[in-house]
Amino acid sequence: MTRRHLLHSASAGFGSLALSGLLGLEQARAAADPLAVRAPHFPARAKRVIFLFMHGGPSQVDTFDYKPLLKRDHGKPLPFARPKVVSSETFNLLQSPWAFKQYGQSGAWVSSLFPELSKCVDDICFVKSMYGSNSRHGGALLELHTGSDTFIRPAMGSWITYGLGTENSNMPGFLTICPTQSHGGANNFGSAFLPAPYAGTAIGSVGIPARDARIPFISNTETPRPIQRKEIDYSQKLNRQQLALTGPDRALEGRIESFELAFRMQAEAPELQDLGHESEATKKLYGLDNPITEDFGRQCLMARRFSEKGVRFVQVSHTYKWDQHERLKRDHAQNAAEVDIPIAGLLRDLKSRGLLEDTLVLWGGEFGRTPTAQGSDGRDHNPEAFTMWMAGGGVKPGLSYGATDDYGYYSVENKVHFHDLHATILHLLGLDHLKLTYRYAGRDFRLTDVHGHVVKGILA
Repeated sequence: MTRRHLLHSASAGFGSLALSGLLGLEQARAAADPLAVRAPHFPARAKRVIFLFMHGGPSQVDTFDYKPLLKRDHGKPLPFARPKVVSSETFNLLQSPWAFKQYGQSGAWVSSLFPELSKCVDDICFVKSMYGSNSRHGGALLELHTGSDTFIRPAMGSWITYGLGTENSNMPGFLTICPTQSHGGANNFGSAFLPAPYAGTAIGSVGIPARDARIPFISNTETPRPIQRKEIDYSQKLNRQQLALTGPDRALEGRIESFELAFRMQAEAPELQDLGHESEATKKLYGLDNPITEDFGRQCLMARRFSEKGVRFVQVSHTYKWDQHERLKRDHAQNAAEVDIPIAGLLRDLKSRGLLEDTLVLWGGEFGRTPTAQGSDGRDHNPEAFTMWMAGGGVKPGLSYGATDDYGYYSVENKVHFHDLHATILHLLGLDHLKLTYRYAGRDFRLTDVHGHVVKGILA
């Protein structure tokens, strides 16, 4: 066979390779059925994610990052230069109002803010050396959720659903319960340039009690399902005819997919949102019997129910409560009281059902707080150091990874940026963050942009 003959006969194959390269393998696979289950790049440790978002920025030195020198040097000036923070002035070192103790076989330090969660530390991997790039809520929230603090990018849950699809074709792959409407709002759970089916579906919003949070318009008591099916089939026929005339239209394609998913959701979503079938013991485990914990407990219990039924990424938000520039002792205590029992209940429930092994639970806020005082009883924003933790899903249990300086102002040992966190979460789900790309505007984008390293030290 001559070289010319070989090139001629193989031209179709080369064309196929070129097309795959242009579209991207992930993009080409996702085009046929956006929410179909797709194989990971390599064997995964986690199948799903539950993100417990503490909006406002919990103080690391008052929760999980014990700093005895803060007590010793209370009231003294910080003995080194301060980073740039939001406010123009913070003052001297401020000791934590709460006592710390070591718990479990791991000996993890936890403050008295979390009496129930402290009993679960041997299932938790604390990352105490987190840092970000932005000291303001809006930019920091976007960076945590999307990997960028300056541009509109797809949310972490959207990337994960794009890479893996959903295990339940009757539900969205990405749900967010009572999400924030500030500091980026819907951009924190939007799909940006990814196709519309990968956007997060909001259940309720901030300010709406969890008991009233529902997927809207999920039930139609007026029109029988066979008639609904005929109506949708007719409208979809018109939509596809329009699509054939106009060519690729992301908005129209998104509407076609959303109509189909919405119809299927009627069969399953109402029952999943109904907590009436849960036992009284389970409701008590999540704190539904206590007015202080009932609201966040409902969110956590819904997250377990959705995850158990195959939803890939579920976020619950404690919004917007952790921003204590003043009244730290009063408000951090109230915040922790609202979430401590529900979070511990979620971990115990997942573990008892055998779900914790392949469910990754993530806890944290958009940044930490300064160890120096703002006013007499507050702490300012601090993106230079904070704590997040993970449990289940292939992370080492009972581990405290990384460290901050003696006062908790800077991460100094085994530093972990948001890009590294994202790369690690994708890795646990069997996704290579370098290969999970989407071609848009002439370039390949990814969650970690051009950054990020997998934090191998926390992998089980």
